Amino acid sequence: MKLERITSDPARMNGQPCVRDLRLTVRRVIEIVAAYPDRSELAREYPELESEDIRQALLYAASYLDDRIIELPPPYEAAA
Repeated sequence: MKLERITSDPARMNGQPCVRDLRLTVRRVIEIVAAYPDRSELAREYPELESEDIRQALLYAASYLDDRIIELPPPYEAAA
């Protein structure tokens, strides 16, 4: 997986992974995508953020998640 748009510099943003040396961390990009489901509105608010930036930030974040099964508690039954 080649993520040439994701950069990390100890002198910028405390070394957190960023998009293209901008002051936009991968974490912030994920938050932005969640907050702006309408991509045209997202593009107006963050014109410096390109579609490929978003794609690579999502890939980067997904690479840090484990595929594991999480047991959920049994659902409660509603009283009739």
